[in-house]
Amino acid sequence: MADKSAKKQNVLGGAMVLVVATALVKIIGAVYKIPLTGIIGSLGRGYFASAYNIYTPIYAISMAGLPVAVSTIVSKNVALGKYRDVKQVMKITFPLFLALGIVGTGALLLAARPYVDSVGSPYAIFSVYAIAPSILFCCMMSTYRGYYEGLNNMYPTAISQVIESIGKLVFGLVLSYGVINYATAEVAANGQVFGQMAEGDALPAIVYAVAAAAAILGVTLGTVFGTIYTVLRHKIKKDGISKDMLVNSPLATRNKDTVSEIIKIAVPTAVSSLVLNITNFIDTWMIQNRLKSVVAESFSVIMGIYGDSIEQASISSDAIHTFLYGAYDTTLDFRNLIPTIMMTLGVSAIPIISGARAKNDGKTINETVNTVFRTTMLIALPAGAGFFALSEPILSLLYTGTENQSGIAVAAPVLALYGLMMPILTLSSPLTNILQAIGRADVPAKALAIGCAFKIGLNFFLIGIPSVNIKGAVFGTAFFYLLCIFINYFVLRKETGVRIDIKTVLVKPFIAAVLCGVSAWGSYTLLCSVLTFGDMSSRLNGHSLACLISIGVAVLVYAISALLLKTLVKNDILLLPKGEKIAEILEKYKLIV
Repeated sequence: MADKSAKKQNVLGGAMVLVVATALVKIIGAVYKIPLTGIIGSLGRGYFASAYNIYTPIYAISMAGLPVAVSTIVSKNVALGKYRDVKQVMKITFPLFLALGIVGTGALLLAARPYVDSVGSPYAIFSVYAIAPSILFCCMMSTYRGYYEGLNNMYPTAISQVIESIGKLVFGLVLSYGVINYATAEVAANGQVFGQMAEGDALPAIVYAVAAAAAILGVTLGTVFGTIYTVLRHKIKKDGISKDMLVNSPLATRNKDTVSEIIKIAVPTAVSSLVLNITNFIDTWMIQNRLKSVVAESFSVIMGIYGDSIEQASISSDAIHTFLYGAYDTTLDFRNLIPTIMMTLGVSAIPIISGARAKNDGKTINETVNTVFRTTMLIALPAGAGFFALSEPILSLLYTGTENQSGIAVAAPVLALYGLMMPILTLSSPLTNILQAIGRADVPAKALAIGCAFKIGLNFFLIGIPSVNIKGAVFGTAFFYLLCIFINYFVLRKETGVRIDIKTVLVKPFIAAVLCGVSAWGSYTLLCSVLTFGDMSSRLNGHSLACLISIGVAVLVYAISALLLKTLVKNDILLLPKGEKIAEILEKYKLIV
């Protein structure tokens, strides 16, 4: 192995590095987004989300596919001892990433005004301008991330992610809080701020738009610091490929052949990501416009459902659709939590499966795929059960007494639905990575194209039903991911002959997850009848404590159920740090298979 720090990393070892980093990133993200949403409210969150929705497809065009291509090609060449080719990949891709980053940033700046006007949120332009430069820095950073991931060293990716998140947290919260404080003082002193008059003590909408842009500027600054780290790390610590390894390596293939191989892998992967992001962009644009139409055409129905929340937030009729979308977007923090963490499994599996494919090692591919699927279900199923059982208590625990309190009633049913769909949302990304690793990156792109057509059509129809409204987006999303998983797995099975152990991958974790969800709901209901102290208009009350305790009870019940049902597999445990000792203890009590 080229890099010493990568010697002992395997599919779960490498994943553990990324899982720990991703968990830290998510914790930092929660510390960022939860108080941020409390500061800027659902309206500000709507502006924040609008900027991200135009950012992600252009980001995908700029760089998606190249990091995967770099990782796949590097890992294959390392497995074959072709270290000169490894070096050549880095030399070719960095200038390409840099150019794409510049083009992507420019494209986002040019598209900003037409986009915000089309979704009826002109103030979102501040946030779009603030996030545009991050495309350039993300592209530069991803060159190094893909390179080291191909060397099966996940530490540079992990550390840069944490640095990026800390920068976002510090600068985003400080800047957004500063905007709100400044605006509040200006309104108190002059009755106006940023050239707009305030109605009573309520801040004008432009304040939340500027605060959202300030928060997003923190995201951009985070990418700057992450890029600085990856560049310095590569210059100082290098990659572990010695002169002897290079001397004994075969001559590198021609540059144009390497470029051709990169394109062969990158283009389908980029198309796949691009289709998904463009679909999300169209979807988001459509969701907001459909909501706007539903509010205008069925105002009484919408007020009948969300009237209390809208009145509590003091939202004008022309901003109701942005408020509802902001509340919906709040649930995505929770919906994306587990899929983002488990995505690391797919990233870690790429060099393992790619190397095994190069050596025609079907056994390793089968074992790795089963490990990825099983670990995904062990985490996704109980997490989904918890979100379904405790959606409103969790949101109340986090947002009661904040600017976003009015959005809790809107978001809770959406979060509960996403909880039910967590397994399919989580499995999609690792499955895509596995197909990329075996050289079938074209399949996810085709599956996404088919699924996207259904998703857009379903969302348009379902959101247009006044009684369903924003919840229609959840059903469209679920069908989309389910269809993609079906197509991708069918091809994977055909290409590799891989066989999934249904009993350990799905049946046992599902039973344990059901017990987890029932225990969460039951314990919360029981405790709420006992813990009645405190002010219900703040988070310091018995129900908040009941929520925390019930989460702990659910985790304990799931852990015990998973052990008693023997959901853990010895081969997976052995891949973990200190795996032999853990396996020995569990085997002693007959708790693993």
